[in-house]
Amino acid sequence: MYLLKYFKYKSVHEGHSKLSNLGIILKDAQPTESEKEIYNQVNVVLKDAEGILEDLQSYRGAGHEIREAIQHPADEKLQEKAWGAVVPLVGKLKKFYEFSQRLEAALRGLLGALTSTPYSPTQHLEREQALAKQFAEILHFTLRFDELKMTNPAIQNDFSYYRRTLSRMRINNVPAEGENEVNNELANRMSLFYAEATPMLKTLSDATTKFVSENKNLPIENTTDCLSTMASVCRVMLETPEYRSRFTNEETVSFCLRVMVGVIILYDHVHPVGAFAKTSKIDMKGCIKVLKDQPPNSVEGLLNALRYTTKHLNDETTSKQIRSMLQ
Repeated sequence: MYLLKYFKYKSVHEGHSKLSNLGIILKDAQPTESEKEIYNQVNVVLKDAEGILEDLQSYRGAGHEIREAIQHPADEKLQEKAWGAVVPLVGKLKKFYEFSQRLEAALRGLLGALTSTPYSPTQHLEREQALAKQFAEILHFTLRFDELKMTNPAIQNDFSYYRRTLSRMRINNVPAEGENEVNNELANRMSLFYAEATPMLKTLSDATTKFVSENKNLPIENTTDCLSTMASVCRVMLETPEYRSRFTNEETVSFCLRVMVGVIILYDHVHPVGAFAKTSKIDMKGCIKVLKDQPPNSVEGLLNALRYTTKHLNDETTSKQIRSMLQ
């Protein structure tokens, strides 16, 4: 469903053309014997991803109850009602946060498999198509999660109210039902997570950066070339009418767009000069143009992810043209 099995793409890096056959991010790629262990570990995590998105999509928040409680601080029933509404919601927020930790571990496992010696990143993507597909699915989930989170202010409002109320209960020595669910240390970590505009992307960016720093024996190019190759694959699939015409539905287009933006952001965090510099192996102008060519409502969240989650966009090495394209 997601990408065509084999295709040729041209990418111009450092002044020369390279022609490659790649069969990655496949809907039906089955793991080989050597992939199975990592594949099965990641699959356990990915199986829960859709349920997490459904829970986030249906998250309505306790805004009404919180407003009533704040406006009538002496009314005990309204305080209890607001607390009763917020506690189960914080349970959901805890579940989302814990899933981000599982996703981070899954990503690190995939990076280890897709960047190991002696194969080049392109060889890895050709040999381990099932893992490449899982990597793409993690990025697709991550961008979808963050798009939903960005448009739901209730999440931070609910969690802030929960923490304020918990603090007040402690001062007054009131036993807090629900505190066992989220203790103070966990609440601090969750607070940092939800303070991010794109919390899942931040988690994965940090995980990728940590992976590179912990594997100093591995050339950084093994990781950055893997990411830039995936970005090129997605861009070419989207901008070439011959390939684009074979997409059966718009969800396939959204999948490619999200994966492209996801790998750009990871590359920008890991590469010493980032994705926007002239020496970058990612054609940023081409990628942004592909995004801009989509219906505006469908890509605003992805453009915002590039604006606010990248590390090097505002560096002096970023051309004015790229900056103006993202304004």
